[in-house]
Amino acid sequence: MTSPAAVRGHEVRLRLLTAAVALIPERGWSAVSTRILADRAGVTPSVVHYHYPSVQAVLIEAAITAMRQVLTATDEVFTAAETPAAAVDAMLAEIEQYDGTDPMSLLFTETYLAATRDEHLHAQVATLVTDFRARVTDWLTIYQVPEPAATAAVLAAAIDGLLLHRGLGLSADGTALILRRLVN
Repeated sequence: MTSPAAVRGHEVRLRLLTAAVALIPERGWSAVSTRILADRAGVTPSVVHYHYPSVQAVLIEAAITAMRQVLTATDEVFTAAETPAAAVDAMLAEIEQYDGTDPMSLLFTETYLAATRDEHLHAQVATLVTDFRARVTDWLTIYQVPEPAATAAVLAAAIDGLLLHRGLGLSADGTALILRRLVN
């Protein structure tokens, strides 16, 4: 049986993580302070440091968890396809919900940028991307796509690049056709 204090502690951590996921795209990674995070989560600043060693630790856990969820969903859509071309179409359809300026796209962008300055975050983001690429590589291998690891790397980079370009208001007509060619 879980104690009431443990339940409350878990709820506070979830509120802090939820607040961090909202604040990173709204304010930018470096503009999220203890006070701002605590205020959004409805707790006192001391509670933030009771549950986490730093605001950076909250931001990292929140961002990595959110990114893992997005990559897992994209991965599931991709691997459910019956052909590599259908997988590309499914992946592109999955990312249609992200226009590059939506909160999740901004969370990814802010996290990638912050990862260039924080070794711990860098390692966690690199692990997420590497794991995603490995799962796509395994799937491409099943379908005997030539150079599956390199192809998975290009697909992952293309998706990231498309989202970055969307944030700038740039479209990429014909992307599906080109990416389908890559896997055929």
